[in-house]
Amino acid sequence: MSAVRPGATGATRTCPHCKATILESAAVCPACRGHLKFEAAALDAAQRFVPLKVEGTINAADDGAFEYTMVVVIRDQRGKEIGRHVAGVGAVFPGESRSFEVSVEAVAAAPGKRRLKH
Repeated sequence: MSAVRPGATGATRTCPHCKATILESAAVCPACRGHLKFEAAALDAAQRFVPLKVEGTINAADDGAFEYTMVVVIRDQRGKEIGRHVAGVGAVFPGESRSFEVSVEAVAAAPGKRRLKH
């Protein structure tokens, strides 16, 4: 959770459905897609944009399986790590594949909110 004053840009809270840490301004939880502010959900979806989206697929070789760990790292403009999360782990066996998608969903901060610095 954020130590930032409620209502500030970047302030966080816990989703009541899945307990993920989410932005206080979110109308829909990005983790479980549970609705949090019903009157704002349509407006939130209309204002959301995706400035980064990366997709990829890994395939197991025919001669053996391998294990994988999906790690998401967030860094600031100086390269300092400000967040690290293991998103998933597993194994891929011969003839199988796994697809991964990482996206950054964004919405403009409301005017008048102060800036949060990490």
